[in-house]
Amino acid sequence: MGRIRIVQDRIFAVVLIVTTWCSSTGLIWAQTDYPSRPVKIIVPVSAGGAPDVVARILAEKLSDRFKQPVVVENRPGAGERLGAEQAAKAVPDGYTVLLTPPGALVVAPHLHANLVFAPAAFVPVSILTRGHLVLVTRPNLGVDNVQELVALARAKPGKLTYASPGIGTPPHLAGEMFKLAAQLQTLHVPYKGLAPAVTDLLAGHVDFMFDNLGNSFGHIREGRLKALGIASEARFSTLPDLPTIAESYPSVIATSWFGVVAPPNTPLPIAAHLSRTITEILKLPDVTAKLQAMSFAAVGSGPEETAKFLKLESERWASVISAAGIKPE
Repeated sequence: MGRIRIVQDRIFAVVLIVTTWCSSTGLIWAQTDYPSRPVKIIVPVSAGGAPDVVARILAEKLSDRFKQPVVVENRPGAGERLGAEQAAKAVPDGYTVLLTPPGALVVAPHLHANLVFAPAAFVPVSILTRGHLVLVTRPNLGVDNVQELVALARAKPGKLTYASPGIGTPPHLAGEMFKLAAQLQTLHVPYKGLAPAVTDLLAGHVDFMFDNLGNSFGHIREGRLKALGIASEARFSTLPDLPTIAESYPSVIATSWFGVVAPPNTPLPIAAHLSRTITEILKLPDVTAKLQAMSFAAVGSGPEETAKFLKLESERWASVISAAGIKPE
């Protein structure tokens, strides 16, 4: 718990620094020649995944705004840590940023004692999107809602299995959060990625999982998977009859999201300039439509709000990781 507290204190320090800077400068930035050369977005996952798609949507629009090439560089490996490591080593001049899911920023410090980068040292830029995690089961499991799944799991302690794309991923942590809230004994089956996890769920080799709604929506619509609940504060407009899990277990709130941060020591005016530009892009109708088609909501937060959000997410997952006794692979 001591190391977790240190990490949380560092994140809080970032919040204070950004807050002080914002109030003293009014987000005024005088360096008008930025950017004067190509900008690189590092994505710590393979090409083709949702973070990569969002990065390429953003890169195209940033290039239009900046009148400079904005390139996406995929650096997958080590549970998103490899890409984050590369971004952390980059020159802090605004020409390299990291677009990442939660893993590298708010999960890794609570799972890995010897990180070669400091997640809390990154300079917050913006939270781009939020998505929904949905609890899905194989249709022949014989349950129609969260309460029936809980009853079945309690009747067969340790027998039901749930899949995830790997230890420390949002679907895994959501599953552990659900287990803790409902006091269940179920068996976690980690896979090397989302696709094989969903494939085995569709084949009936595992019983349930939390998945990104955009990934499962087609399977749900066509009856190949059954949706029991969504892990958000409010019901999703596209599926208004699908209850939130929080209606039964208020603590089970877990969203998937993508954020942008800059390397440590990046000047705060540059981070603010990037943040404002990104926020403007996320309001464009064609960008909003593309994100909605992936079941993502555009966010576009400023550096201060981003820092606070990362702190809260770090605290949320630190408590789950500690209570569930999660260990890295």
